[in-house]
Amino acid sequence: MSKFEKLDETTASEAALPLIEKSKAAFGRLPGLHAVMARAPALLDGYQVLHRLFAEETSFDAEEKTVVWQTINVAHECHYCVPAHTGIAKAMKVSDEISNALRDETPLPTAKLEALRTFTLAMLESRGNPTEAQLEAFYAAGYGEQQVLEVILGLAQKVMSNYTNHVADTPVDEPMKKFAWTPKSQR
Repeated sequence: MSKFEKLDETTASEAALPLIEKSKAAFGRLPGLHAVMARAPALLDGYQVLHRLFAEETSFDAEEKTVVWQTINVAHECHYCVPAHTGIAKAMKVSDEISNALRDETPLPTAKLEALRTFTLAMLESRGNPTEAQLEAFYAAGYGEQQVLEVILGLAQKVMSNYTNHVADTPVDEPMKKFAWTPKSQR
């Protein structure tokens, strides 16, 4: 049971209505996360903007976006976002091998993707203060300063969704229930 009421076009404020319509147009339905965020239209608006920027305007390909998103989701133990991004990864044609490795915290199929996961975790765990060695390892894997900053964008987006889902206990959307996930700490 969600701790926060999910809003829709019949219960949301006037400020949230265009954001709800935007979500429905993008996903064909109103995701539960967005229905919760609609209580604070500025949060939903900010989340939609950051999602669009990360998904459409970063230099990362579909696999790399999935690595950044799921690394953060798994580290934050987000019961909602891990299944949601498993479905999103499938829609983006990311292999199950990559998705399963991220969900299970096992090695990724390429050294470059593993370097991206390692650096994303370093940024998360150090609160944005990676060591020089961590930066150099990321650069040696073929990434640069632009990707360092794009990881920060991904972190900002995922903090918004992961933290909202934690405090709201957002139920997993029906289409994503088949991708249910249990964190290692609870297995």
